[in-house]
Amino acid sequence: MRFFARVLPLAMLCLPAALAAQERDTPYWASLRSNEVNMRVGPSEDYQISWLYHRQGLPVKVVRLREGWRLVRDPDGAQGWILARLLNPARTAIVTGKGLAAIRDGRSEGAKLLWNAEPGVIGKLGDCDDGWCKFDAAGHKGYVKQSRLWGAGEP
Repeated sequence: MRFFARVLPLAMLCLPAALAAQERDTPYWASLRSNEVNMRVGPSEDYQISWLYHRQGLPVKVVRLREGWRLVRDPDGAQGWILARLLNPARTAIVTGKGLAAIRDGRSEGAKLLWNAEPGVIGKLGDCDDGWCKFDAAGHKGYVKQSRLWGAGEP
C-alpha cells in the first residue's frame, strides 16, 4: 500500500504531460496502432462506424483534434474520427501509383536495385532528402522515390 501512496502522486504529475503530448498542431502524420481500428462518422463511440481498418501501421493524416478523438484522412481519401489512443506517432508510408516501386541502396536512379515494392506495401518511413526516402518494409530496407509514397513529406 505504501508503494501506491508514493507512486500515485508521481503518476498524476505525468498525466498532464501525456495529455499535452496528444495535443499537436494539425495537420500531422500518424499510423494505426493495431490491426483493428474503427473509423466513426463523429467524435464519440455513440456515432456509427463508417470503416473498420485491418492494417496496423497504415499511415493517416490527422486534420483535427477533439477531446481524445482525431479526425483523420486515409490514403484513399476517406475521412472520419478515430480514438487518439488507437493512433501511433510513428511515421509510416504506403507505396502508391502504378506498377512496382524500385527500392534502391542509395538516393538516385543509378543506385543498385535491392527489390521492388508493389502498391499497397506499408513500411517505416525514415528521412527524406532530395526526393528520396528511407523505407523499411518488414526489415527490407532501402530508398524509394518520395513521389511513390503516401505519408511522406509535409502533411
